[in-house]
Amino acid sequence: MGFKCGIVGLPNVGKSTLFNALTNSSKAQAENFPFCTIDPNIGIVPVPDDRLDKLVSISNSKKKINTTISFVDIAGLVKGASKGEGLGNKFLSHIREVDAIIHMIRCFDSNDIQNVNPDVNPIRDLEIIETEMKLADLESIQKRLDKKNKKNSTKSEINILESALNCINNDQNMEGLHKNYSKKELHQTGLLSTKPKLYVCNVDEKSITEGNNYTKLFISKFGIKNTILISAEIENQINQLENDEKINYMKMINLKETGLNTLIKKGYELLELETFFTSGPEESRAWTVPINCKAPYAAGTIHTDFEKGFIRAETVSYEEFIKNNGWLNSKNNGKMRLEGKDYIVKDGDVLNFRFNT
Repeated sequence: MGFKCGIVGLPNVGKSTLFNALTNSSKAQAENFPFCTIDPNIGIVPVPDDRLDKLVSISNSKKKINTTISFVDIAGLVKGASKGEGLGNKFLSHIREVDAIIHMIRCFDSNDIQNVNPDVNPIRDLEIIETEMKLADLESIQKRLDKKNKKNSTKSEINILESALNCINNDQNMEGLHKNYSKKELHQTGLLSTKPKLYVCNVDEKSITEGNNYTKLFISKFGIKNTILISAEIENQINQLENDEKINYMKMINLKETGLNTLIKKGYELLELETFFTSGPEESRAWTVPINCKAPYAAGTIHTDFEKGFIRAETVSYEEFIKNNGWLNSKNNGKMRLEGKDYIVKDGDVLNFRFNT
């Protein structure tokens, strides 16, 4: 399954540089002028997981297949984008397709990198982007609630649209919608301002561990839970190094983990996702599913026929699978369980599905 994150922000805040670092590529242009990115760049990145390496070793698998995360580098937005300013609202439409939004915020001073605003102000910059998203949503909602279009929406969609309209008109936080509606329902509306958000404060090297006055100001207003400090330039440098050099360099600058790993962890928490595994001689593979999903749903992420014809799930926890050195010993030692349709999949479960087509 994996998930897709859209990287948004004002021009020249470091979106394309971060995208290149995260995807370990030069696919996205990163130049010092506004609107460098015109079409969205998409990079699919394997999610690192040490557990998968151990499963490959134990099962002597021919292949290792990580689950993935997709990053979408979306063109820089400016004030008035919802009305066609800058590159216009064409690019707002790209955000509708993602599962979560990464707000890239400039939190560094530089005379060399242009700034579309006269000074660095992370709170103002975020408010510009969020206002444009709300204005774009407002136009979309009004069209969809028009009498002739309303008949094409379900009752649940209409309730969400009306609630969102009320929030926008009264300048209220959209968080209440997440309490009343499921992530799937909200995602299906395509509303930008209801999407789960991560905030990435792009800092210089000296601020990467402790932050600076800009990040402290930002965190004081928006909190630390979904805020990450990353130096896009440092991430780019790290990805150009060999493994040993990378480890030594990260130690030297007191960086405990890469921005990619931090983003993935925060993304999984934000979207309430977890990982289960399949493992055998042909391949060991990681799969991403929502927390608390049932076994048939997990089976369906492999193939829809698995969900339709689900019978049982042979289940071993990751810890027991490793301790017992694979399927056979896990079964012989009574550590493999047969679970039915109501079984709630747990993070790290190693599963083999029985199904009938």
